[in-house]
Amino acid sequence: MTTKETLIQKLKNKDAKIAILGLGYVGLPLAVVFGEAGFHVTGVDPDKRKVDSLKKGESYIPDVTTDVVAKLVKEGKLTATTDFSILKEMDAVSICVPTPLRQTGDPDMSFIISATEELAKYMHEGMVVVLESTTYPGTTRELLLPKLSEGNDLKIGVDWFLAFSPERVDPGREDWTTINTPKVLGGITAACGDVATVWYEGAIKTVHYVSTAEAAEMSKLLENTFRMINIGLVNELAIMCQRLGVDVWEVIDAAASKPFGFMKFTPGPGLGGHCIPIDPLYLSWKMKSFHYNARFIELASEINTNMPRYVVSRILEAMNDRGKHLKGSKVLVLGVAYKPDINDVRESPALDVIGLLKKKGALVEYHDPYIPHFHHERDGWKMESVPDMMKSAKDADAVIIVTNHKGYDYKALIEVSKFVFDTRNATGAYGKEHEKVERL
Repeated sequence: MTTKETLIQKLKNKDAKIAILGLGYVGLPLAVVFGEAGFHVTGVDPDKRKVDSLKKGESYIPDVTTDVVAKLVKEGKLTATTDFSILKEMDAVSICVPTPLRQTGDPDMSFIISATEELAKYMHEGMVVVLESTTYPGTTRELLLPKLSEGNDLKIGVDWFLAFSPERVDPGREDWTTINTPKVLGGITAACGDVATVWYEGAIKTVHYVSTAEAAEMSKLLENTFRMINIGLVNELAIMCQRLGVDVWEVIDAAASKPFGFMKFTPGPGLGGHCIPIDPLYLSWKMKSFHYNARFIELASEINTNMPRYVVSRILEAMNDRGKHLKGSKVLVLGVAYKPDINDVRESPALDVIGLLKKKGALVEYHDPYIPHFHHERDGWKMESVPDMMKSAKDADAVIIVTNHKGYDYKALIEVSKFVFDTRNATGAYGKEHEKVERL
């Protein structure tokens, strides 16, 4: 049999040894899905704390329960290590490392490069590699292929196989998870796509095959650019409605009553998370090398990035209307996670809102049941969640709802507060009619 046929047979029989590089929000759920499908999975991560947790059968990701991890570890289906040399024994490797933006707005490829260089040391015949990290079109072919081909005589599509399959993790979701969210996949060659598809179809319910790695890379950027631009649209709508004296939430609900031709998006204090604020800018950056300006992306990014500043300006104006200066006032921010009911602060607009309030001289506290403390690395300040949210709300001159966690009793919050600024319409119809509340 050819190398391709032999590897496909091992994958179908679940005899192939699997490695996941990067054990974060993407890598650990993927490792669990492969383990539950019957593969023997080894997670590789330089973070010893993550590795030690998994060895003890403990999960550190809310979307993955400790019971599931403990079961897989006990069965020998899941293990973890900081030692990359284990890759020489692996048949299939998935790269799930972060791809942030630098402060200058260009992609930080250091995590992908580091993982690829480690993998390159242990490349061997009969290996399939899939990149899951979101990145600009061309990364798999232009960056991974040359690095993984260095120092060996292995022929791509014959001796080893390379593909891209973008992660689609949405932390906190229970309806669509790693196992049932369709996976887009494209190979460097047709043979690469064939092998990678067989691998992923052994664990994931639906694999949507595309003809090239570049098509798969671009599809991920389209998904998040679509959301970014539509959120930018409704954020600008919120600004326009405020000036017109129209309730933006009522307008959106009215438009959403149309059963076709409209998809509901809602405004907020800015964009957060590991995808929407970042991924479209990868595409914008890449297109500059083709002397093309991605105008929709740039405009939406400008609007969304300005939302924390707009929110603070509205708070300042509202407090002035109530005869109160923001400087020296006690302000309680509710929610610092980037979305409801998760413990993730990556790119959260709450951090910008807090920073801007501090610069205005406000005495800022926060409460978040999922984030007991955090460190703002860029500006260097640290904060801890207040222990008694209702007491702090009662003492505060203003309460700012930034993240609409479901566990908050918003009606009770309004009753004890002096003033509430609601950026998410969390207070609903009750807040709309209450004199203490002002909404975005």
